[in-house]
Amino acid sequence: MINDSLFATGPLSGLDIAALAFFLAGWVFHALGAEGHIVKRLSLTRAMNAQRTAWMATMARREVRIVDTSIMNGLQQGTAFFASSSLIAVGGCFALLGASDRVLAILSDVPLAGATARPLFEIKVIGLIIILAYSFFKFGWAYRLFNYCSILVGAVPQLGNRSEPDAEIEIAVMRATRMNQLAGKHFNAGLRGVFFSIGYLGWFVDARVFFVTTVVLLAVLIRRQFFSEARKAVLVQDSGPGNGSSIRPDSQ
Repeated sequence: MINDSLFATGPLSGLDIAALAFFLAGWVFHALGAEGHIVKRLSLTRAMNAQRTAWMATMARREVRIVDTSIMNGLQQGTAFFASSSLIAVGGCFALLGASDRVLAILSDVPLAGATARPLFEIKVIGLIIILAYSFFKFGWAYRLFNYCSILVGAVPQLGNRSEPDAEIEIAVMRATRMNQLAGKHFNAGLRGVFFSIGYLGWFVDARVFFVTTVVLLAVLIRRQFFSEARKAVLVQDSGPGNGSSIRPDSQ
């Protein structure tokens, strides 16, 4: 039904396509900027990667690692929460498809919202489902990687009578660090999808509102990554952990 209506009426206008392209371009730009691929300024994400490195190095010197396992449990629980929330939201979107007529009647009363054809509305909902499903898979994979990281933390040999870590310990710490950073990378990607799904909601009102919500969302996320108090808190010192030097995962 959706495909027939799409080819018959061509519900996506040029303004809709432009707004959607701007939204996707902003998403990609923010992701690349946060990871340091297109922006030289140190982002909060990259600074925290350096702190993950410092955490694993400190963990290797602790004989009792209850603190580290507690932190890993907290990371896993937070990831599991967002994964389950994303899955519930996907189910809600499918329910939204079944109530299209009622939702369209409500949207028709919203200021600035023009008349929306049902095929266009269904396309918008399907797009939202794709975004939330993407976030779910990212959170799910991050949960698995944090689980792997817990195993690698447990596999780091104890320092024992050695005053400095030897090659075996350093390699084990490197493995745990890379896995931790990669898990954080996928968690951030899932969280970014959730954030951008909020900006995507503007499209349900109008393509022009979609432009505005995308710009506002990008402004908020860019400020948090590059100009926030949280970033300043991590970079309180000029050298040492948090100065931007980090071990980047080779795999995406």
